[in-house]
Amino acid sequence: MNKKKIIFGIIGVAVVFVLTLMVYTVDTTEYAVVTQFGNPVAVVDEAGLNIKLPDPIQSLQKLDKRVQVYQADSLELLTADKQSVAMDYYGTWKIEDPIQYLKTVKNKVGAEARLMDIYSSSLSVQLGKYSLEGLVNVDEDELKLDDMVSETTDYARTKAKEYGIEIIDTQIRVLNYPESNKQSVYERMKTEREQMAKKYRSEGSEEAAKIRADAEKEQTVILAEAYKQAQEIKGQGDAEAIKIYGEAFQKDPKFYEFIRTLETYEKTIDENTTLILPSTAEILKYLSGNNIGSGSGASAGSGE
Repeated sequence: MNKKKIIFGIIGVAVVFVLTLMVYTVDTTEYAVVTQFGNPVAVVDEAGLNIKLPDPIQSLQKLDKRVQVYQADSLELLTADKQSVAMDYYGTWKIEDPIQYLKTVKNKVGAEARLMDIYSSSLSVQLGKYSLEGLVNVDEDELKLDDMVSETTDYARTKAKEYGIEIIDTQIRVLNYPESNKQSVYERMKTEREQMAKKYRSEGSEEAAKIRADAEKEQTVILAEAYKQAQEIKGQGDAEAIKIYGEAFQKDPKFYEFIRTLETYEKTIDENTTLILPSTAEILKYLSGNNIGSGSGASAGSGE
């Protein structure tokens, strides 16, 4: 009885052992590739329990079926206008054909080595089609970076199929000048900005001179017009005064002569004025008092 139990126990252990070699589980995040004597013979991509022949007849390799991120070191490349740029990028990918993947790259390390070659080649080819201004520009109409990235992804996707890999997307993280070139680029940018500043200052000085010239011209025109109007008004006033004087002279010539002489006295003689004239001078005829009022109805005392 004990011998039978021992035998059944041994058989049970053997069965369990064999089952552990034959039964396997597959997770939703992985592929299970069954190989027979090293050659892939089946791919299981649905989760659950599965059976295979025991090792070493059939072996099992599991591969991650999720989307993965490949991020490489910075690349130094040339644009179409021969500008050296440093580019940091990353790509997302997943296994599309597990059997082809195992035959060509075997594992993730091999896959990333192939991706580095693919991306280096693709970025070099596509970047050589665009100038630096097309990749870095504040004008959206001039910016072609998205086109370059899209073409890079298409090129890389085609090449990656040879390794059972599907390229999902590619993005540029950093686009910059190499460290060795930055100082010379900064100096060139500084020089260009100084040239632009000189140009703007020159244009500003030219515009200021033009504005000043226009203002001076306008000032001259305004002053000339004002002088013209002043002269016209003065002429009209003089004409009116002459008219009034003429009318006054016609009414009483002697009184007019008397008034005009007094105006002459007012303009030429004050308290500090000393006149040395002969007694027969015309200007003195009203100062003596003999002629005041003659013909005018006014009276004056006599005197020398």
